[in-house]
Amino acid sequence: MKFFRLTAFFLLTSITFSQTKMRPVNELIDQNDSGWKLVKEWIDTAKNKVEILPADPQKAKDALYQTQVTTSSPMGAVIYKTGGLLIDNGWIRILGSGSSKLNRSLPDWNKGKSFNNAGENPSFLLIADDALGGFYLLNGGAFGKDLGKVYYFSPDNLEYEALDITYSEFLGFCFSNDLDKFYAGSRWNDWKKEVPQLQGDQVFNFYPFLWTEEGSDINKVQRKIIPIEEQYSLNLDLRKQLGH
Repeated sequence: MKFFRLTAFFLLTSITFSQTKMRPVNELIDQNDSGWKLVKEWIDTAKNKVEILPADPQKAKDALYQTQVTTSSPMGAVIYKTGGLLIDNGWIRILGSGSSKLNRSLPDWNKGKSFNNAGENPSFLLIADDALGGFYLLNGGAFGKDLGKVYYFSPDNLEYEALDITYSEFLGFCFSNDLDKFYAGSRWNDWKKEVPQLQGDQVFNFYPFLWTEEGSDINKVQRKIIPIEEQYSLNLDLRKQLGH
């Protein structure tokens, strides 16, 4: 875990949560690929299956510019070097610059949710999501003073759960953590067959809802595939209705 601690500062120093003048893309690209070298090293030693989706060079530059992070940071490296990362056969989707298998870039997915125009001050960033309809967010002030820490918007309680990890540590969590343990009770019997069938802009929707007593056994609830945009809006609406 030492390299996570050593590199956590890259993200905090290269992504700012204040309104700043947009830096040109050439200033955001580290010619030594320092961020990607680290990320690739972690992927090469990962315990979980990691699929690196190819990046389109122009889309990668556009996404990097819109996000305003440098490629010396792990986040910037993922955005610039990948179309995204699929973890555990697509159970978790880490956003990059978009690809045919994950046709959402990080800035495109955040636009209208955490910011309206590139260069604005986002109070959070959506960085990844899972097949279950859960969302991973990077705190930019929306959830308290722990800036740069990751939260999980959980579909089984509609709460923002503090994971107390940085973006770098989140990658480590995805690559090598025991995901069966983290998702205990949330993986149905045939998930390994069904999850790979999802498109990158789809999730499973469950009824009764997973946060209800009737939905507590995931093997007994009904599930269908719906657009992820629809699920995200539904989660927010239900959270508001419940008075969270």
